[in-house]
Amino acid sequence: MSTALDPVGTVPRTISVAAPPPARHEGYGRGFWGVAILIATEGMLFLALVATYFFLRAASTSWPLGGIEPPEIGVRAWVFTALLLGSSVPIFWADAAVKQGDYRVVRVALTISSLMGAAFLVNTVLDFRDLTFGWDTNAYGSIYYVIVGLHATHVGAGLVISAVVQIKLWMGLIDAEHHTAVEVFSLYWHFVDAVWIVVFASVFISPHLR
Repeated sequence: MSTALDPVGTVPRTISVAAPPPARHEGYGRGFWGVAILIATEGMLFLALVATYFFLRAASTSWPLGGIEPPEIGVRAWVFTALLLGSSVPIFWADAAVKQGDYRVVRVALTISSLMGAAFLVNTVLDFRDLTFGWDTNAYGSIYYVIVGLHATHVGAGLVISAVVQIKLWMGLIDAEHHTAVEVFSLYWHFVDAVWIVVFASVFISPHLR
């Protein structure tokens, strides 16, 4: 409703104004944007670390330094890489199922993804155990441990977040209308997988390219 004057300009009259149509999409909540900002920050951190890795490599006469053998990229490395990247598929499944109210599918999908991520994390720990150098051996050892170790930490954090989402599902705190927790976890997990592509290409594959 609004008020205007008649043509003479003396008598006010009321004009009916139609209400604006409701928004078709409510937009993303604060939780989503909070995780998006976190991912942007973490992405810059990994970018800086990878840039440091290649700076050290460019400034060195040989790489890896100190006669260290390049990381192995045999069948095992490719299998667990495929396993981690494949863990995003159940997350897409869960993200679609929660919007339809199929919570059993969500729980199954999150469990499958968590098992795949956990297997990758165990393999990373075994790789660290078998290394012939430490984080303090030289610059290569330091940057290797920081990059790969930081990514493994993010995988571990993702598994914890997945467990929290599972708990919220069992408690009935997530439904077809309120599923921000699933959305933000999905966003985070896809980020972790995308980062591994960069890490694997930079730290594992590039040293073999002469």
